[in-house]
Amino acid sequence: MVHQGNTPFRPDLAQSGLKKARQIWWNLAPSQLIERVLLAGEGRLTSTGALAIETGRFTGRSPQDRFIVKDDITQDEVWWGDINRPISASHSEQLHKDLTTYLDGKGLYARDAFVGAHPQHRRALRVLTEKSWSNLFAYNMFLRPSAEESADFQPEWHIICAPGFKAHPQRHGTRQSNFAVLDFTHKRILIGGTGYTGEIKKGMFSAMNFLLPTEADVLPMHCSSNEGKDGSTAVFFGLSGTGKTTLSSDPNRLLIGDDEHGWGADGVFNFEGGCYAKTIDLDPTREPDIFNAIRHGALLENIGFGPDGVTPDYSDANTTQNTRVSYPLSHIQGAKPSAQGGHPDHLFFLTCDAFGVLPPLAKLDAPTAMYHFISGYTAKVAGTEDGVNEPKAVFSACFGAPFLPLHPGRYADMLGERIATHKTKVWLVNTGWTGGPHGVGSRMSLKNTRSLLNAVLNGSMDSVDYRRCERFGWEVPLQAPGVDAGLLNPRSTWADGQAFDEQADDLANRFNENFAGFASGVSDDVLAATPKVLMVVN
Repeated sequence: MVHQGNTPFRPDLAQSGLKKARQIWWNLAPSQLIERVLLAGEGRLTSTGALAIETGRFTGRSPQDRFIVKDDITQDEVWWGDINRPISASHSEQLHKDLTTYLDGKGLYARDAFVGAHPQHRRALRVLTEKSWSNLFAYNMFLRPSAEESADFQPEWHIICAPGFKAHPQRHGTRQSNFAVLDFTHKRILIGGTGYTGEIKKGMFSAMNFLLPTEADVLPMHCSSNEGKDGSTAVFFGLSGTGKTTLSSDPNRLLIGDDEHGWGADGVFNFEGGCYAKTIDLDPTREPDIFNAIRHGALLENIGFGPDGVTPDYSDANTTQNTRVSYPLSHIQGAKPSAQGGHPDHLFFLTCDAFGVLPPLAKLDAPTAMYHFISGYTAKVAGTEDGVNEPKAVFSACFGAPFLPLHPGRYADMLGERIATHKTKVWLVNTGWTGGPHGVGSRMSLKNTRSLLNAVLNGSMDSVDYRRCERFGWEVPLQAPGVDAGLLNPRSTWADGQAFDEQADDLANRFNENFAGFASGVSDDVLAATPKVLMVVN
């Protein structure tokens, strides 16, 4: 076996099960990995200097093909179901054996990294990839060890990623040829049959979402966070399209992290060393940080190009709506080097309400916050997906259901404890529609949303009056600096108040129907925060 690259230690792959690889390239620099992609004809350089590749058949995650090995560690802990699908230990062992056999005689790329910025809670990780661009993704997304840490690196977890290997469902217990399998006993993640790089990051984050609560009393969160000049920390939860990345990228605040965090005894910390952002319809005015980060070292996935073949066309969705870019946090001018912050002063639940019902800003007490944390609501608008012809309610538990191995109620309990202990204020922010649903009303302006966030962060919202919303149980401000007071009451923005009431009752019903699946795992206080369907009088 030939070893090349940065190997200041005695490399050993015995722990991974790989013994007969022809050649291993260790911890190559981005420029070296990019060179190997270009030499293999697997990508091209764009006009920005970024590398662009195509991931093949799969351009996003395949939730039905993600499995957790059911064993003594997971059997009684994991919340089994459609999200967490079990696979037997014997099938996983056979899959690992056949995958490593497939890689015999091939060249591989090895990357040593950490997951988690907090030294006490991080996990040492070794990523072994068939493709050099997969290894570039790992470089961008995970935390990079220092030279001293690399000198004696001891991995706890392994990820083996081979897009060219295809599983056989009968032999391996999978649904089809692609798979992502988490094995907590052997501390490894197996990925095959798919070139979508997001499986690498999300697989390890799912592992952290199991390990941190059960082993360290740390709450894992699918969120972004930033820090003000006064050291205050804000956390932003939100599903795709709600503005999470845009709103947390504030030129007046330091970015702690973009997507995955832990909240432990001394504050929050980022899991990642980079960002993995959607690029569809990327606008340099609305999202300058992302736009400017797409330079040498960044990895673009499945984008289209202009007539010259090198200039990215971010409006091109011919391959997929899920076009992506990964880049290290160092590409963001305002990133905080330590990737750690204090206990959050504010939590923001971002939603894009296409029904035009929710207020642009509301304050939540702890039980109501826990209810809406478990709900994880947003909405899709017509035209965003095939078959979506009107606004569609979307719920994702804890704003990250696909990556939660435990019952959402456990994460919500941890959140509630921390809100109470640290007196954290929780806010709902609607970045969606007002004055009517999508197609009738208008979208909340980014200017107004930023004004409301700034008013919260600078303390201005502490001195205003609020009214209680009977239907949803939160407190809605009567005024806010720089924002028309009429906008704060969503009912007043509709031409027909009764139509608003009917739409609001409909949305409350949708919340209740969704929450029925979680009711058995939450406290009475949280159940009491269930939205009320009010009788609409004609």
